[in-house]
Amino acid sequence: MTLSTQFLTMLSMIGMGSLFGAMFDTYQRFLNRPKQKRWIVFLNDLLFWMIQAVIIFYTLFLVNNGELRFYIFIALICGFAAYQSLFKGIYLRLLEFFIKTIIAIAKFIKKTFHLLVYKPVVGLIQLVIIILLFIGRGLLTLVKFIFKVLLSIVKILLTIIQKILLIFWKLLPKSLKKSVEKLYNRTAGKLKEIGNYIVKWIDKWNRWKKKKE
Repeated sequence: MTLSTQFLTMLSMIGMGSLFGAMFDTYQRFLNRPKQKRWIVFLNDLLFWMIQAVIIFYTLFLVNNGELRFYIFIALICGFAAYQSLFKGIYLRLLEFFIKTIIAIAKFIKKTFHLLVYKPVVGLIQLVIIILLFIGRGLLTLVKFIFKVLLSIVKILLTIIQKILLIFWKLLPKSLKKSVEKLYNRTAGKLKEIGNYIVKWIDKWNRWKKKKE
């Protein structure tokens, strides 16, 4: 390994140590440990350390083809210590500013969406529903009115037909009237007998059903 490669490796690992410190603080900021279950915290920690190891090794592979030296770990510690002493306060303030900015933008987008999209759409839907209800009530009123008119016309027609039939009935000969009356009385008697027969069978069925219960 040449001196330039070693120097580049040292600088890279110092940078990775500082980057690790920043990523660790970011991870701690978003993890919210007290509110998480232990097994979730354990899995997150394991995943975080695995990702950091992969990033550091990949950077080392790009710089010196992945050759490990003792000074690499010293460089990582130096980078982490430099971040802790020089950059941590600044980075945390920038991180909080960035988070607050993102939250403010998200709230602004939400309010804008609520005012420009959600409320107009809901208002339009409500207006359409009101119009449909109004039209439905109007159609129902119209149907009721037409039904009443038709019923009145039918009643008038039945009254006229009844009067015409009465006139024809009066004009019929007495012998024909008697025949019609006899036929009507017979038919009425038969229908009455059938009705009585059905009523008896219904009574018998109800009694049998009560006994069975």
